[in-house]
Amino acid sequence: MSETDGIRYAVERRQQILTLARQDGRVAVNDLAASLRVAPETVRRDLADLEKQGLVQRVHGGALPVDRIGFEGTVSSRAERNQPEKARIAAKALTEIRDAEVIFLDEGSTAVMLARALDPERPLTVVTGSIPVITELSAHPRISAILLGGPLRSGSMAASGSWPARMLAEIVVDVAFIGTNGLTVERGLTCPDLGVATVKRAAVAAARRSVLLADATKFGRDSFAVFAKVPEMDLVISETSAPRMVVEQIRKQGTPVILT
Repeated sequence: MSETDGIRYAVERRQQILTLARQDGRVAVNDLAASLRVAPETVRRDLADLEKQGLVQRVHGGALPVDRIGFEGTVSSRAERNQPEKARIAAKALTEIRDAEVIFLDEGSTAVMLARALDPERPLTVVTGSIPVITELSAHPRISAILLGGPLRSGSMAASGSWPARMLAEIVVDVAFIGTNGLTVERGLTCPDLGVATVKRAAVAAARRSVLLADATKFGRDSFAVFAKVPEMDLVISETSAPRMVVEQIRKQGTPVILT
């Protein structure tokens, strides 16, 4: 096995561990070692890496998924956090639609706020994999909403994986509004799930312009799966409390940053 294959296998194994933890509420080292056919020491290293990323909390003999105790949470629980900041970010994002005919709205609470604020004067097509976003748009007379299909994540109520990504590969989007769970200059943009990363990556590839919507809590954090590098974004919209050093590093890489 090459070094690249080894890294890929480790990522896939940790994703399996995270999926099992979220399904069962807890995972045990010995059970994981048996089912994955690896040594317990390998599982412990995997759990240590997942804990470092903020995805699990290790306990005696195993680990708990952090989203069960509020790390990622549901869309409704995330919507309750940083509401004024997210509302300002969504309001600024509205001005970036300009003359776009087709936009993509990512999953997440900020995207829901942006969907709620949409009131275009002329027809607008909105593509999304998020049920909460589509619900906000369904009654608007000038918005044509397209829902991407695929496996539904219960926490976000959004489609993920290769099916929605294939749909995105067949269209052209004028502006994609992308969310993130983590943003660092070194790693780029990250989220907790490989299937979600696949959709985000496809949306960026389909878009003429990509606009990142990220409140200050996302800066300086790494999550599990990388879906884009910062220079792939045409614009970052955040809030005035975002870390100045990181903001300046992003600007030095050539990506404008607007602080609301």
